[in-house]
Amino acid sequence: MDSIFTKIKHLDVTLAVTCFLLLLIGLSLIYSTSLSGSTQVFTRQLIHAVIAVALFFFFAYFDFRSSTKTSRYLYLIFVLALVALLIIGFSVKGSSRWFNFGFFNFQPAEFMKLVMVLILARFFALRRGEINTWKNILLSFVYALIPMFLIAKQPDLGSAIIIFIIWLGMLFFSTVNKKVFVYLFLIFIVFAGISWKFLLHDYQRNRIETFLEPSLDPRGQGYNVRQATIAIGSGSLTGRGLGKGLQSQLRFLPERQTDFIFASASEELGFLGSSVILVLYFILLFRLLVIYRISRDDLSRFVVIGIFFMIFGQVVINIGMNMGVLPVTGIPLPLLSYGGSSLMTVAISLGIAEAVAINAKGLRL
Repeated sequence: MDSIFTKIKHLDVTLAVTCFLLLLIGLSLIYSTSLSGSTQVFTRQLIHAVIAVALFFFFAYFDFRSSTKTSRYLYLIFVLALVALLIIGFSVKGSSRWFNFGFFNFQPAEFMKLVMVLILARFFALRRGEINTWKNILLSFVYALIPMFLIAKQPDLGSAIIIFIIWLGMLFFSTVNKKVFVYLFLIFIVFAGISWKFLLHDYQRNRIETFLEPSLDPRGQGYNVRQATIAIGSGSLTGRGLGKGLQSQLRFLPERQTDFIFASASEELGFLGSSVILVLYFILLFRLLVIYRISRDDLSRFVVIGIFFMIFGQVVINIGMNMGVLPVTGIPLPLLSYGGSSLMTVAISLGIAEAVAINAKGLRL
C-alpha cells in the first residue's frame, strides 16, 4: 500500500496535465472539423482517447524495464507485421499502412516507433563502453534500417524518417565520439543522392520539388501546402471560432483532421490558440528532458531520450509542413491528430516516461 501511495506521490503532474490538455484540444478540433460532415470520426477518436488515457496510467505504474527486456521479441513481431503489411495490408490512397480488422484499423509503423526506442535503449545501455566501435554503431543502425526500409516501401516516408531521427538522437546522447557524426553526415549526403535517384517514388520526389517551388504543382502537392498556409493566415489573432473555419468546414483543407490539423487549429483558434498549442508542446518536451536529467540509470535515460526524439520529430515535421517550411510527409501531430494507432503509441510512450519519473524519487516539480 505504501508503494502505491509513493508512486502516486511521485507522479509527474506537469507531464500528465500537459498531455491531457493537448488531448482535449485535439478532441475539440476533431469535433469541430466533423461538423460539416459525419461526427463518426469524433466518436471513434473519443473511444481512442479513453483507451489512451487508460494505457497512459497503466504504463505509468508498470515496470518499464520489463518492456525493454521483451523488446527483441516485439521488434521481431513488428518487423514480420510490416512484411505482412506489404502483402495483405489495407490500401488507402495507394499506401498499404493498415491492417483492417473491420471495427478498427491497426498501423504497425506507429507502434514500431516505440519498439525502436525500447530496443535501442537496451542496446545502447548494454554497450555503453563499447559504442565507439563501428561494429556497434552499424549494428544499431541495422536495427533501424530494417523497419525504415519496410515502412518506406508502404510507402510511408514520414514514419521512416521518424525512426531515423530516433536512432540518430539516441546515438548522439550515447557515449559515442561526436566526430562520428561528421562521417555519418557524409554518408547521408551520398545516401540521399542514391535515394533520390533510385529509391524514392515519383510522388515523394514531387513533394520535395513542390516544397522548393510550389508553383510546379498548384493543383496537386502544391495545393495542400497552399490551402494549409491560407488556413493558418486566415485565423488572424483570435481565429474564426470552433466550427467556423472556412478552409476546414468547406473541405478546401486536405486531411484537416490528421496531417493538417495544426492548420485547422490556427484557422479556428487563431495565433493565440496555436501559440497555446506550441507552448504545451514545449512544456511536454522540456519535461521529458527534465525526466531524462534526473533518471537513475542509463536504461531509463535512453528510454526517455528516445521518446523525446519520437515526439520532437513528429511535432517539428508536422508543424513545419503545415507552415510550408518542410515537405509534406504525412506525419500525425501527437495527441492532436485523428488516429487510434498514433494516439495509443504516444500514450504508451508518455506513460513509460511517467514510470521513469516515478522511479526517479528525486524528481521535483
